[in-house]
Amino acid sequence: MKQLLIDIIKPLVDNPDDIVVIERESGDMIILELTVAKTDTGKVIGRGGKIAKSIRTLMRAAAAKENKRVIVDIN
Repeated sequence: MKQLLIDIIKPLVDNPDDIVVIERESGDMIILELTVAKTDTGKVIGRGGKIAKSIRTLMRAAAAKENKRVIVDIN
């Protein structure tokens, strides 16, 4: 899951080296904490949160294949 999120985020940001994803798992729940450079935060969230919503939808679909639930927290 962590690598999938990184692969989705990399083309969106100007500083791909500053991407940090912390993955925590408890039972069937996966929590992914995403941190990017301050200048890239707006690019990841998007206008009105549209890009963030799309990222979360993609991650939920991937997690459903593994019978898991996922939360993507963007910092």
